[in-house]
Amino acid sequence: MIGHKRSAGILPYRTRDGRLQVLLVHPGGPFWARRDDGAWSIGKGEYGDDEDAFDAALREFEEETGHRPSGTFIALAPIRQPSGKVVSAWAVDDAWDLAGFRSNTFTMPWPRGSGRMQTFDEVDKAQWFDLAQAATKIVPGQRGFLHQLAERLRGGEPAR
Repeated sequence: MIGHKRSAGILPYRTRDGRLQVLLVHPGGPFWARRDDGAWSIGKGEYGDDEDAFDAALREFEEETGHRPSGTFIALAPIRQPSGKVVSAWAVDDAWDLAGFRSNTFTMPWPRGSGRMQTFDEVDKAQWFDLAQAATKIVPGQRGFLHQLAERLRGGEPAR
């Protein structure tokens, strides 16, 4: 996989009122500010050849949310995005109440061409969604993670 961009992330889940819910994050910055449906993501980030994907997933999720999930992690099959990037993900039953949510930041020139640098949160919000809502909110290339999670929980397959 050397040469291909790779990301790794965490898909927390919980059960509320008998319904499975997943935690998704909304990217910060001006490009995503007015986008909602099809814009949310699992908490994830890129990693290099010298880093374990699972370790990267935990690090990136914590950087984007301020929370380090714990529990029994379920490895989901990696999904190649339309861009060619491969995303690996692990699901975990972690009913975090979003207390202490905070994201790391990034800086970019904005408005475009102004020469002025502005700082934005990498993730501007995190929210729990039931699976039907999540399927609408998540970027289409990651929708497969929702299907995999639902199947794995029904089948009781082994976790990491």
